[in-house]
Amino acid sequence: MYRSGFVLAFTLSSALTLAACSSQPDQAPSPSPNDTAQAPVDEPSAEVGAPTTAASALADAHSIPPLLRGRWGLVPLDCTGDPAAAKGLITIDPARIEFYESVAKLGTIDEIGESSVRAAFQFEGEGQTWDLNVSLASPDGGKTLVRTDRGADAAPGPLTYTKCP
Repeated sequence: MYRSGFVLAFTLSSALTLAACSSQPDQAPSPSPNDTAQAPVDEPSAEVGAPTTAASALADAHSIPPLLRGRWGLVPLDCTGDPAAAKGLITIDPARIEFYESVAKLGTIDEIGESSVRAAFQFEGEGQTWDLNVSLASPDGGKTLVRTDRGADAAPGPLTYTKCP
């Protein structure tokens, strides 16, 4: 009895919610008290420009901003030359930075914006592991990327990359 009462209550609740959201509420059939089938629920739209859901907004807050993602080179040949010699090339995806001989995995984010992020990264390469705080910023809308490392193994100053074509 308890289970059928729960199913009935859930069915009625779902039907009333759908009816309230409908642009034509008078055309939606009313469920009878004896109905035990669950009404179908529409999936959220994934259209471009559709509002982001709380889950996708949360995921974006825990990843490298889209403007900073892609392939970046310290010199033009990093982008267009022999990949085996592209020692200044970095590739950034939502959760990591890939360097010539190492990979940095995104850790805790300290600050984030549309064109910048400052976070802890765990590096691994050539049999070694180390941690650095890294700031990534694009001051010109995605044409260049400035990387500043902080920590014991940090580069001595900021490095400026150009977006690869």
